[in-house]
Amino acid sequence: MDVVVTGIGLVSALGSLETSWKRLLSGESGIEGNQPFLELERRPLALIGTKPADLITLIRPVLADALQDANLTWPLPDCGIVIGSSRGFQANLELLAREGIGKKEEGRRKREEGRELPIRDYQLPIPNSQFVNFLPHMGAIAAARAIGSMGPVLAPMAACATGLQSIARAVDLIRTGECQRAIAGAVEAPITPLTLAGFSRMGALANTGCYPFDENREGFVIGEGGALFVLESAELARRRGAKIYGRVSGFGLTNDACHANAPEMGGESAIAAVNQCLKRSNLAAIDIDFIHAHGTATELNDRHEALLIDKLFHPGVAVSSTKGATGHTLGASGALGAAFCLMSIKYQMLPPCVGMKKPGFELDFVRCARSAIVRNAVCLSFGFGGQNAAIVLSGDR
Repeated sequence: MDVVVTGIGLVSALGSLETSWKRLLSGESGIEGNQPFLELERRPLALIGTKPADLITLIRPVLADALQDANLTWPLPDCGIVIGSSRGFQANLELLAREGIGKKEEGRRKREEGRELPIRDYQLPIPNSQFVNFLPHMGAIAAARAIGSMGPVLAPMAACATGLQSIARAVDLIRTGECQRAIAGAVEAPITPLTLAGFSRMGALANTGCYPFDENREGFVIGEGGALFVLESAELARRRGAKIYGRVSGFGLTNDACHANAPEMGGESAIAAVNQCLKRSNLAAIDIDFIHAHGTATELNDRHEALLIDKLFHPGVAVSSTKGATGHTLGASGALGAAFCLMSIKYQMLPPCVGMKKPGFELDFVRCARSAIVRNAVCLSFGFGGQNAAIVLSGDR
């Protein structure tokens, strides 16, 4: 059964879907120096607004844009929901923890002054019922509530492969007949003190900017944003006369079962994911016109990915990473990549590898936006824990 994309909602540091696409083709970047937390040093970040966003405030407009783009109105009681996030509500929980620590410090000072406080003043300053709203799956639940969906709800968490895994799971729901329509993708609000401090201690963050596949790459820049897709069976989409961006031809999902924070450099399971993807798409590597690479601008990922592309694909295939423009949106990065693949198919244009100054590998990197015949595009995602994901998006038949 063909599963097609009939609507896209996207937000990034570059703007909405169309704005992000236009700015991306112009080679613009949404990355700027910022210091959202005074206790941490200033560094490049890809913020949507002037301060870090909240997950729900990102999900709502992206969801609304996807439905409007698909010419759908709610309620949609039979619609499946598959919305993932690798960080979930971590920002909210960190804030609650900081407020709780502040309460305890206040209590300690008052005890030292001889005024004992009741035990309830040492609890987090929220009712128990509110804490439930910050469980990892509640973003997907919030979307289901917003559109009146009583269909299946899934909330994948697969590190930086979350976005592609969410799309794959939604395709499964449609192909197995659990629903004929699903909203899938990932949204991330990852700019938090703990996330910044943790990646900084690992030495993974860039100091000046994001330069994917560059000889002098420094590391990644954290960004916020996400993309949601309306997926439908081709039969349903054509029956209602929906516009179609393209179809999900196939996907491959594997895991290294090796390192916690580094790819398995032999690349066997990553290669298996790509081969699964091509086989399920009934395509050969020579049929791929464009590769949207994970391209984090870290030393290990870019080298691992460049070797994989060189081994599996033909020498002339165009390669780009858009993280130099949007930052690395972690779990949402694959969803943004899939959206840009579909825009490439729609406009027959290839987005540039923004931030690249001196290529560090002998691949056909897209240095400036260029027109091309794009029939089949591959989007790749590789996440911590050895999560590997590949998906093929193709023009409608």
